[in-house]
Amino acid sequence: MAKDSKGKAAEEVPEQYGDVVQRLEDVVARLEGGTLTLEDSLKSFEEGIKLVRRGEQLLNAAEKRIEELLNEDGRDAVVPLQAGVKPPALPSTPAPAPSRGSSGAARSAPPPEDDVPF
Repeated sequence: MAKDSKGKAAEEVPEQYGDVVQRLEDVVARLEGGTLTLEDSLKSFEEGIKLVRRGEQLLNAAEKRIEELLNEDGRDAVVPLQAGVKPPALPSTPAPAPSRGSSGAARSAPPPEDDVPF
């Protein structure tokens, strides 16, 4: 482990995304606590920036791997959305015509179930 200018062991940036997120949450909690000195706040902020950059690297690597896997499967490559550009609208489907029962009145659809995950 590397040592900082005061001889203390400097914490290294984690390799796993979950560890990065946990450490970043800890840094944010320290900063929001309001008890740090200016110097400690700046050090925590710097640590947070390093963690954010590492998290972005890990996410970009995961995205690249997903694209590679999709290409290996023979599917089209994933096209990233550009900032400020809306994705194409999905085609709208007309609502089905109400079915007529023996009484001629339209039946209402059953209420949606709350436990359906989609």
